[in-house]
Amino acid sequence: MDGIINLKKEAGMTSHDAVFKLRKILQTKKIGHGGTLDPDVVGVLPIAVGKATRLVEFMQDEGKIYEGEVTLGFSTTTEDASGEVLAKTPVLAPLDAKLVDEAIASLTGLITQIPPMYSAVKVNGRKLYEYARTGEAVEKPKRQVAIYSFERTSPIFYENQTARFNFRVRCGKGTYIRTLAVDFGVKLGYASHMSQLTRTSAAGMLLEEALTLDEIAEQVTVGDFSFLQPLELGIGDLVKIDLTKEQAEDVRFGRFIDVNSNETQVAGFFQGKLLAILEKRNKEYKPRKVFL
Repeated sequence: MDGIINLKKEAGMTSHDAVFKLRKILQTKKIGHGGTLDPDVVGVLPIAVGKATRLVEFMQDEGKIYEGEVTLGFSTTTEDASGEVLAKTPVLAPLDAKLVDEAIASLTGLITQIPPMYSAVKVNGRKLYEYARTGEAVEKPKRQVAIYSFERTSPIFYENQTARFNFRVRCGKGTYIRTLAVDFGVKLGYASHMSQLTRTSAAGMLLEEALTLDEIAEQVTVGDFSFLQPLELGIGDLVKIDLTKEQAEDVRFGRFIDVNSNETQVAGFFQGKLLAILEKRNKEYKPRKVFL
């Protein structure tokens, strides 16, 4: 069984929980996911099955789109709505919408983030949330992430000395939207947190086409595996190269081939099917992963 599943992860489960349940539903162990979602976040979770698990790294590289809500007025320990209140800065007067949008615009492009303590980022072999749970202090690593677009998609609403609005973000891998919401608040001088989040697109898959675990289980019971999409969807942002019959034969035998490209890695296709991931070595390309 090989292919990619557009799973609609529901709130209350981790990405690992989703994989565990799919292993039982599909009765196969070779399953992985292409991009972690926090338990409270719903939306697209690309799932790789069989041979597709070798494409997970490329599925994660492709851009993601999120829609959510940020609340100004207080911050939390987890940077989202699930944490305990950490600091309060009451919003006592309406915000200048122009200043809000300017703060949002300043957080686009390549930016530096410090991941939240309640995250799976590892420091000295341990995950940050493990330090957080034991109250241990540790220096959090900085990381550079790509924010392709960040925009406000609703008016600003006011309630109980807080301000909130909806937003849409298109970003690269490794981005913490929780942290983006907190950094936005800092720009305006307010404590803030991400109060809701949905991932609407990942690895080229859309939320409106995603299936829940229950829907997938129902299809499996009647022998319908149409939810398994082809491996070709898992190449992420890799450049696609069509190979000749002779080149395809060389690739299958692990030989170097000459390809007209300057990319470090490319996806080699033969007769419309993904044959291999090719990696540049000097002036030629060597098969890194072969699928056919």
